[in-house]
Amino acid sequence: MRVFVTGGAGYVGSHCVRELCNAGHDVTVFDNLVGGHRQAVDPRATFVAGDLSDTALLGRTFAANRFDAVMHFAALLDVNESTRKPLPYYRNNVAYTVSLLELMQIRGIARLIFSSTCATYGVPPSAPITEDMPQHPINPYGRTKLAIEWALRDSAAAWGLGATALRYFNAAGAASDGTIGEDHRPEYHLIPVVLEAALGKREGIRIFGTDYPTRDGTCVRDYVHVEDLAVVHRLALESQPPGVFCYYNVGTGRGVSVRELVDAAREVTGADIPASPAPRREGDPPELYADPAKITRELGWRPAHTDIRTTIETAWRWHRSHPQGYGE
Repeated sequence: MRVFVTGGAGYVGSHCVRELCNAGHDVTVFDNLVGGHRQAVDPRATFVAGDLSDTALLGRTFAANRFDAVMHFAALLDVNESTRKPLPYYRNNVAYTVSLLELMQIRGIARLIFSSTCATYGVPPSAPITEDMPQHPINPYGRTKLAIEWALRDSAAAWGLGATALRYFNAAGAASDGTIGEDHRPEYHLIPVVLEAALGKREGIRIFGTDYPTRDGTCVRDYVHVEDLAVVHRLALESQPPGVFCYYNVGTGRGVSVRELVDAAREVTGADIPASPAPRREGDPPELYADPAKITRELGWRPAHTDIRTTIETAWRWHRSHPQGYGE
């Protein structure tokens, strides 16, 4: 398939591009490199530097290629920033995605895989989270992703778009060979922050909230390995039925608390990682972990990495060999 990948130079996108190339797909990456890195893009893929706001460039790129499908990662991702600056999130995540969908409709591209999130559930009534639970996001980031799910559902009914929303939980880890990994500027994901402390790049970490109604008072999350995410994106792409909106939770089905993660990182790295308590952050639900039964049943996907230590080991391999990320 000829696949157009937005945000393919980013963390999850770059791993998915590699998976698509390994499977023999013809991939074009479209990325503005604000949060992504050119070095992360698989050399087998065609790269186009551009922003989703540039509909003229998008139109020319679509006109010059006969894409069969779109895989859409490009978005602003910081939950906490979204609560302080919601409007850029609505502009980037919603308005620009609608423009992309309009161009797809014009060009007859009727297959899309969308990078959604468990944040669309907000604070679920129980855990693990199943796909039939209510979606009541509690932050602007989650609301923008849910808005696009609505647009995909309505487009499937109105003009035959075949789309899948992959509601994944906390992407984690790095490529098994250590060649690509996670590099955000600034870094806001927990595992790389903890590993930066292990490398001496930070004095320590802060645990935001120690009084949650969880087993040790800290937030519980489901850490799904980025290579497992790459596989599920490919499976969803290759099995997407026409004119149908599909949606799946993507996680390991196991919740890990912040304290448990820090202890595992200490074990993996052998470093003393100082951790101090801090107030809760706005928009952080206490507990989020998946019931992946539906995606296992319908797509045959099972995560290869289910132990948080092995996931941290792959991330540690990347961060230790690339202490400055892609800036080296």
